[in-house]
Amino acid sequence: MAYWLMKSEPDVFSFADLQAKTARNEPEEWTGVRNYAARNNMRAMALGDEAFFYHSNIGKEIVGIMQVVAAAHPDSTGERNAKGEVVWDCVDVAAIKPLPRPVTLATIKATPELAELELVKLSRLSVSKVSPQEWALLCKMGGL
Repeated sequence: MAYWLMKSEPDVFSFADLQAKTARNEPEEWTGVRNYAARNNMRAMALGDEAFFYHSNIGKEIVGIMQVVAAAHPDSTGERNAKGEVVWDCVDVAAIKPLPRPVTLATIKATPELAELELVKLSRLSVSKVSPQEWALLCKMGGL
């Protein structure tokens, strides 16, 4: 299993929105990613991989855990190239659980063991990798 961190602006789509969709058995297509590195990270995801749900811009904190429930496929909101192919991909995700204690970006940056976390080093990347060691520490920090 691999671990990831995926960002969303909570005023556009929040973890609570994902939980509501998951409760209705409606996975969320993680659309709108328009960065090649982030797209490639989604292409590397496998069914069952887990990701932190990070509220960006408002809150700037990890608030929950979700699971990849459909592998990379063409983004339904993506534009097409000259051949008519969709350029961008996405995955489908479902909520697993909220963190008992959200983990803020300030706390993450103040934790030396997380200095290499892609969220810190590549702060503009909306879909990033998380090592198993980083995952375990962030889960512990979040009360799991």
